[in-house]
Amino acid sequence: MAGTMVMMAGMIFVVICMAIDFFLAIGAGIFVGLCLLPLLLKDKFGRNGLQRGTARVAWWRGKSAGKHIYRSGVLGRTPYGTCQLPGLAAASSLAQFHDAHNRPFAMVSLPSLNHHTVVISCDADGASLVDTDQVDTWVAHWGHWLASLAHEPGLVAASVTVEAAPDPGSRLSAEVHGHLHPEAPPLARQVLEQIVDNYPAGSALLTTQIALTFSGAARGSAPRRDVDQMAEEIGARLPGLTSGLAMTGAGAARPMTAGDLAETVRVAYDPSVAALVAEGRTAGGTGITWDDAGPVATEEFWSHYRHDGAWSKVWFMGEAPRGEVFSNVLTSLLLPHPDVTRKRVSLLYRPHDPASAARIVENDRKDAMFQAQQAAVAAARDSVAVRAAEQAAQEEATGAGLVRFGMIVTATVMDRNDLPKADAVVENLSTPSRIQLRPALGSQASAFAAGLPIGIVLPNHLRVPQAIREAM
Repeated sequence: MAGTMVMMAGMIFVVICMAIDFFLAIGAGIFVGLCLLPLLLKDKFGRNGLQRGTARVAWWRGKSAGKHIYRSGVLGRTPYGTCQLPGLAAASSLAQFHDAHNRPFAMVSLPSLNHHTVVISCDADGASLVDTDQVDTWVAHWGHWLASLAHEPGLVAASVTVEAAPDPGSRLSAEVHGHLHPEAPPLARQVLEQIVDNYPAGSALLTTQIALTFSGAARGSAPRRDVDQMAEEIGARLPGLTSGLAMTGAGAARPMTAGDLAETVRVAYDPSVAALVAEGRTAGGTGITWDDAGPVATEEFWSHYRHDGAWSKVWFMGEAPRGEVFSNVLTSLLLPHPDVTRKRVSLLYRPHDPASAARIVENDRKDAMFQAQQAAVAAARDSVAVRAAEQAAQEEATGAGLVRFGMIVTATVMDRNDLPKADAVVENLSTPSRIQLRPALGSQASAFAAGLPIGIVLPNHLRVPQAIREAM
């Protein structure tokens, strides 16, 4: 739409100039053509020159103002010497409540958007040595659970975060020594000690969190709700949401407490304290609060992000896999790698309400059919798009949900010289998944925060509305 608007305005301008002078009209036509050129030149991700140039200018302005540097703690600028989260999550707050089953759960609140997020911790079963029929059952129930999110009042987004990190071995040590009998035979004791010392070496720890973000804005006849009202409403729904994950392969699903969530965010910003946090958890708790969960210092660069003693690079999903997508499409991308200290893959979902879903699938169906009819011989890709659009419309008409989805991949290393290795690893792992990843150039800090399970919904934080950005 932006290109069409510029072209129409340019044609009117050229006609006016032609009424004045012919050579002036030629110059005006050249000027309009140069203005249209950045809108016509697009990269493989569909971004035109205007979008890339705008990102460069915004990055330069932010860096000139010093917004790429963050300092907290005693010598920082945060209130009372705290280590609050930087960037989009700076104004967030964390509180703990109890759900209908009297389970404690943490709720992250963003006052600027009146968004409230709860995080569910899952012990995913994995697909190793599992029958294909069982995997198909998990996939079907997962699709049903995602479709049901569209019927949750006030739910604006959901995310699934899978993080692969080295296993410090603290849990194994605490489990073994907690059950070791004082009068155990020396041989058995020696074997267990060797297991505790050797087993964690080279092993990885996979964690899964599901974040659900609700809006407390006025909805219909319901007035705007505050934190306590949202906690009461979410607490009543939380048992149903966690029980719905039982048949999806998510394993034991339980809400995360305030301490668990604060520790997770703290380790994400400073992986060097992961072993200490694991030892503190086995000892009864670390005492980390939300005010101390953030980093002491960060510095954002054009293509990477430095936070405390670690370096990270973040990618967005530039294009989803084409063709048929099977249940193991993300296996290679989720697996740990020795060249990456911590790797976090976040799947972002924003469900459409039933009314919007019906309108969107019908429009997509009409657009696909119109595109296929433009050529005398339809291209193979156009024919596939028509069949996919028709199938989506039929499934939506029979009760299926429509969900917007995206992906954020974060690779963290402890040395800046290891960033090229991490870059190559992520690109190699994404190739078998048929997913095109695009580096989050100029927005590494925001993308890093959005990849955490704390409910950052990026489209709601854009200065330029999403509808205008899509039209450019």
